[in-house]
Amino acid sequence: MQIEFKTFIDEDHKTLKPDFLSIMKERFNSVTNREDIGFFRLKDSERHIKECTDIYNKFSKKKYFIQIGIGGSALGPQMLIDAFGNQNDCRILFMDNTDAEYIQDVIDQIESPKEALFYVVSKSGGTAETVANFAIAKKFLLDSGVNENELNNYFVFCTDPKSGHLRKMANEENYETLEVPNDLGGRFSVFSPVGLLPALFAKINIEELIKGAQDYAQEVSTEGADHDLFTTGAHLAYLLKEEGINQTILMPYSSKLKNLSHWFVQLWGESLGKYNEETNSHTGLTPIPAYGATDQHSQMQLFMEGPNDKVLFLLEVVEKKYNFSLNSKINMEPAKDLENYSLNQLIKAQFNGTLKALEQRKRNVVRISIQKNNEYAMGQLVMYFESLTALMGEYLGINAFNQPGVELGKKFAYEYLKSLA
Repeated sequence: MQIEFKTFIDEDHKTLKPDFLSIMKERFNSVTNREDIGFFRLKDSERHIKECTDIYNKFSKKKYFIQIGIGGSALGPQMLIDAFGNQNDCRILFMDNTDAEYIQDVIDQIESPKEALFYVVSKSGGTAETVANFAIAKKFLLDSGVNENELNNYFVFCTDPKSGHLRKMANEENYETLEVPNDLGGRFSVFSPVGLLPALFAKINIEELIKGAQDYAQEVSTEGADHDLFTTGAHLAYLLKEEGINQTILMPYSSKLKNLSHWFVQLWGESLGKYNEETNSHTGLTPIPAYGATDQHSQMQLFMEGPNDKVLFLLEVVEKKYNFSLNSKINMEPAKDLENYSLNQLIKAQFNGTLKALEQRKRNVVRISIQKNNEYAMGQLVMYFESLTALMGEYLGINAFNQPGVELGKKFAYEYLKSLA
């Protein structure tokens, strides 16, 4: 993975000098070495792979795998499956919202309920949206002729290792379980059973996924403070402090990686949008999802000529698995202009043309290149963005691993429900 920052700031500014980079690296090390922060160390990966493989082997003949979760309990797996496709005969679905019309659409796709496996993911075991869809799934199975005492053949829980409602129910009723580790929040849980079990059902190579993440973490740990992670963080810090640039766009030039942007939105927004009690201020870096070349014909006009308050992460995949000739013999000038080229050459031209245009407009860009869209590269990308999120949280002086604003909304939602009784 190659990273290049195209910026228009003063390169001699103190935030880019070695002493500041060293401080960034020191602060990053201090947070990633904490016992309650586990995303960077991946210390239980071998155990998680084995436990997920055991569960997969037990239920591998199922024709439907339905993940019930919301936010980080669904976005990571969706990102992986969209990136690499489903190479299995098992159909993979998500119940990740409380929109009844959407849930009905999901249920309508399960033609053989007795061949379905529901994967209920909630660290607390009490997430309202997840519990609601768990209840719907249970009723759906019972209405389809499954006996109450057979339900543990149709559900696997992924939850807190020791406590919570799902853990208690699993212990009492003999459900299979996997764990969301205590040192991982949902949005940092892609490499845990939250993401690994659905990846197995899609026949994604989870060993390569983990290896990419581990290799990137090792690189960050062993290289100096001038590593790409810390220089990117330093640039973002300067742009926020001195220029007020507080919006971050992730724009992969790949439809396969479209959901990477949506995963990033939750990671960045929920981690960095916080109230800082020490400074009595509200802070954050607003994430914006995009993907190329589609958004060159929608959002790019804003990015190019709108307010200069954004940093764009443009991601290219150098080598695509497929290609198409554009030599169509269509008798019109636009087609003739393209007939000597391929589709991959066109999207590469669009990527580089956008880069050059943004540079001319003096817009700040982080260029990221991966050779191929594969599991190893995805492991690197996810670890990079998780690490950058933790780093920026330290710079902003906030806790990147909690979500008090989300909890407040849950509290008021329950109050509203009670008012309906």
